[in-house]
Amino acid sequence: QVQLVESGGGFVQPGGSLTLSCAVSGSIFRFYTMGWYRQAPGKQRELVATLTTSYRTTYADSVKGRFAISRDNAKNTMYLQMNSLKPEDTAVYYCNGQSVQWDWGQGTQVTVSS
Repeated sequence: QVQLVESGGGFVQPGGSLTLSCAVSGSIFRFYTMGWYRQAPGKQRELVATLTTSYRTTYADSVKGRFAISRDNAKNTMYLQMNSLKPEDTAVYYCNGQSVQWDWGQGTQVTVSS
């Protein structure tokens, strides 16, 4: 079984920064492209960023230049550094595989507001 546990969310003012963490159980973490997703109330979950096993990254246009995805295979942990946060970034953030997906975790709430 693969378990995904997100953490690091919180309340931040526009222009602020947060770093999210995703702890991944199991020994398969390093073999899959991973991604960060987010879901706002009443909207579908959307892909925010991906990171391959070769450390290549992709980003949604809405976050490009502001967010940075990374992973530490030794710690089985993935991160999302979020800078210059905007109110429209408010959502529950999730991590999962990109093409191969496991059961979703609970996510971590990010609220950007003044």
